[in-house]
Amino acid sequence: MTTPIRPEMQVVSPLERGEGTPIGSVTDGPGFGDLLTRALGGAESMQQQKDNVIGAFLRGDPVELHQVMAAAEEASLSLQLLVETRNKLTSAYQSLMNTQV
Repeated sequence: MTTPIRPEMQVVSPLERGEGTPIGSVTDGPGFGDLLTRALGGAESMQQQKDNVIGAFLRGDPVELHQVMAAAEEASLSLQLLVETRNKLTSAYQSLMNTQV
């Protein structure tokens, strides 16, 4: 047995039910620019840390080889993540610009 669809049922959007946030509303969290700036700063600090560890290793300071390798790999991964993020943002921008209105 099936239940007939009642025409008096009213569709209520999630915003009307108090769920979600409207587009363009101001939130308390950090903005996209802040997150991007933080990511750039993190990648730069990883590069500096890698340079410091390599310099210390070459000077003969008590730095193990695995610490040098780990610092170099972390810096490399953070740079790859940053480049991929840039590529995705560029692709999204190009897709947006090619959208016909």
